[in-house]
Amino acid sequence: MKKRQVVLKRDKGSGRASTTSSSVVRNVRYGECQKNHAANIGGYAVDGCREFMASGEEGAAGAFMCAACGCHRNFHRREVETEVVYSFTSWNEAYAVVVNV
Repeated sequence: MKKRQVVLKRDKGSGRASTTSSSVVRNVRYGECQKNHAANIGGYAVDGCREFMASGEEGAAGAFMCAACGCHRNFHRREVETEVVYSFTSWNEAYAVVVNV
């Protein structure tokens, strides 16, 4: 997993009032199917589905079933990309830090 940090800084040396804020953005993606179709006979076989595609609209029952392989979304590998953004600003200063985890 790659980690990236970007820091931008502009400092004028002012002692004025400031504000600090942060936000977290999470993007969830479901990758390849990991359901073992041969578990009942003691083997290991996956179907080769490479990415979850919902078979229904969000909010409907089909939203959790994969259109490609027919498995529930829980059988697919969950990949979470998190981005945390911190910012500090005052009258003559501006800072921003972006961290991808």
